[in-house]
Amino acid sequence: MPFDSTAQPRLPTRIPPTEAARPVDLAEATPPTIALAVRDVGKVYRRYASPGARVLEALSRRPRHHRFHALSEVTLEVGAGTGLGVIGENGAGKSTLLKILAGVTAPTTGTVEVHGSVASILELGAGFHPDFSGRQNIRLNAALFGLNEADLERRLPAIIAFSELGDFIDQPVKTYSSGMAMRLAFSIATELDPAVLIVDEALSVGDGYFQKKCMDRLLLFRQRGGTLLLCSHALYYVAAYCENTVWLRDGRVAALGPTEDVVRDYERHLA
Repeated sequence: MPFDSTAQPRLPTRIPPTEAARPVDLAEATPPTIALAVRDVGKVYRRYASPGARVLEALSRRPRHHRFHALSEVTLEVGAGTGLGVIGENGAGKSTLLKILAGVTAPTTGTVEVHGSVASILELGAGFHPDFSGRQNIRLNAALFGLNEADLERRLPAIIAFSELGDFIDQPVKTYSSGMAMRLAFSIATELDPAVLIVDEALSVGDGYFQKKCMDRLLLFRQRGGTLLLCSHALYYVAAYCENTVWLRDGRVAALGPTEDVVRDYERHLA
């Protein structure tokens, strides 16, 4: 069922809705170089009551769906070399926004500008061919990223070593556990040296040891000047790596600004 916003308490936003809809330069102390620019982005999905309704709509040419607005009028800018946290409750539109920024799906309305190469870690297993081995999927993802054979051969040992998959690197990905898939995805995305790295809840799986390795790798990525978009329910990750944060609620920007302020408002809302 659609979310009933009328049943919720008044939202304590730090940035009023009219201001949250305007572009904000998140690179306050750096040159005004923009890595990502999102302008009035919206995403609408069709929701059907049953699979049969979809068939009836195609046959009768009469609408039998409801329009679900996953995102509405989202506008923001991310400065190059900065970190932006993306927070919000389940169903707020966080993953939809990150998929649009990663180029996995297109917005229904609005525009997105991305400057530089982008690597993303979205749903576990996304971008992997389940019947290919881990090694074959590394080659596939590297080719999609634009690496030539020489570059791939140079990076391949480091990708495999960081993943710590051992002999499983030559087994089909469909046999991997969620933690193993996360190891492979994280290893590939961070070793490709993208200008922008998008991470959606990837650190929520896997053991504590590998999570620590991932955190160290993200820190190194930020120190090298990479731009990070991090979506996580673990707010301490967001606070550790992101100077600024956007809080999404019902597909809209509820607050946008310094991470400390936005996280505090979000925690008050949850309480």
